[in-house]
Amino acid sequence: MVKVLVTGGLGFIGSHTTLALLEAGHSAVIVDDLSNSFPRVFGHLQKLAGPRAGKMKFVEADVCDLEKLDAIFEAEKPDAVIHFAGFKAVGESMEQPTKYYRNNLVSSINLLDVMPKHGCNMLVFSSSATVYGIPERVPLTEDCPLSAINPYGRTKLFQEDMFRDAAAADGALRIILLRYFNPVGAHPSGDIGEHPVGVPNNLMPYVGQVALGQREFLRVFGDDYDTPDGTAVRDYIHVMDLAEGHVAALDKISKTPDYGCQAVNLGTGKGTSVLEMIKAFEKASGAKVPFKIVGRRAGDAPAVWAGTELAAEMLGWRATRGLDDMCASLWKWATKYPKGYETPENGVAAAKEPAVAAASK
Repeated sequence: MVKVLVTGGLGFIGSHTTLALLEAGHSAVIVDDLSNSFPRVFGHLQKLAGPRAGKMKFVEADVCDLEKLDAIFEAEKPDAVIHFAGFKAVGESMEQPTKYYRNNLVSSINLLDVMPKHGCNMLVFSSSATVYGIPERVPLTEDCPLSAINPYGRTKLFQEDMFRDAAAADGALRIILLRYFNPVGAHPSGDIGEHPVGVPNNLMPYVGQVALGQREFLRVFGDDYDTPDGTAVRDYIHVMDLAEGHVAALDKISKTPDYGCQAVNLGTGKGTSVLEMIKAFEKASGAKVPFKIVGRRAGDAPAVWAGTELAAEMLGWRATRGLDDMCASLWKWATKYPKGYETPENGVAAAKEPAVAAASK
């Protein structure tokens, strides 16, 4: 059993990964500042964890607060860290780049300062396929050229470089950089899922809102790409597969003392177009998703999907859930909690008013 400090553990991917850690026999200390998540998530995790709930605790703190982070390590003595905490809205990063550099980089610098001090030498980092920029070829493999076209992507690139440098300087550190593709879906119970604070950055939250009648239609950006139906192609991965990928990554570095620092893609190895995803969602939900074709977005690549052989070879992990599972679980979450974690529970409204998104993506 490994005791894992999970930064940003009440967020979308962090919450699902925390459950996967508990199911694998590990214990978790969630550290989250609630800037992009909800305290209610912890109660949902306790319910879903059942008898394993005692192996999990939540500490409200900002990983950018070095003194508080040091105190948490002193009190909890974690064996490993899974680092999700960070801002992730591409558009906002272009408008407020220093906010992203300060938060995303400082949080990682603080972990690199504090971990060795407390004998914690294993870290799984939440990176992104964003580090590949506009791909020159697909599938994207870990040896493809790296670049970034926005401040958010650059923070991921910089953090990867920081972790590589730290591992080169300290041979005891074992760091795995997980480059995600497009996480979708929800826990099969429908009790935890994706609830973006503010304007969603991803396709599927909008699809769910349109299917619920909360939005009139979905805007599809471009139908003239060089793809089978003209719409952009992406590698969508079920969030539970992604969560299990983190557990596999933790197992790998815990058994490999000389791991150093290496990147691994987490995707399905298969591309799905926007129109294919809409059709899959309509089939799984029985709901209609009206859409309108609009112009392309600047910086969008025609097709992006992962090469997954390294994950299979190194981690013994492959995604096992398909589009039906992704869409059915998302619909279960959306219908159970139509306002996400701000859906009233037992007739009592949540404290925060829901944010209203300005336009679909």
